[in-house]
Amino acid sequence: MKILIIHGPNLNLLGRREADVYGTNTLDEINKLLKQLAKDLKVEIDIKQSNHEGEIVDLIQNSKQYDSLVINPAAYTHTSVAIRDAIAAVEIPTVEIHLSNIYKREEFRHTSLISPVASGQISGFGPESYLLGLRAAASIATHAKKGTS
Repeated sequence: MKILIIHGPNLNLLGRREADVYGTNTLDEINKLLKQLAKDLKVEIDIKQSNHEGEIVDLIQNSKQYDSLVINPAAYTHTSVAIRDAIAAVEIPTVEIHLSNIYKREEFRHTSLISPVASGQISGFGPESYLLGLRAAASIATHAKKGTS
């Protein structure tokens, strides 16, 4: 089983950026946690990060070899019809994740354009959101292969 993990814009600044909102873990530290969990789950992961909407769209459009997708679209959650449409087009089970609870933040962050085309959303658990997301993506992909929900 192969899962693509996409980190959206500004997540490369984790550990230095708004620690009161996003915590003190760096993206490298989160990626190490993801790699260890993938090993434990016996799944293969590819991890990408981009600050560019078009590049994220390209990653999604070229993801046919993956069984599922975990994405933290970050600020694009609330603005990107292009990322939403790419997820809908590829029809790969997708888990949307966020480090912070977007529903406890500014009102404009309460709307996700991604959620309607995602299998589910996990938010508010810091780095654990990624681990929960990876577990969910592996489970969803397993069920999809077996033809169950």
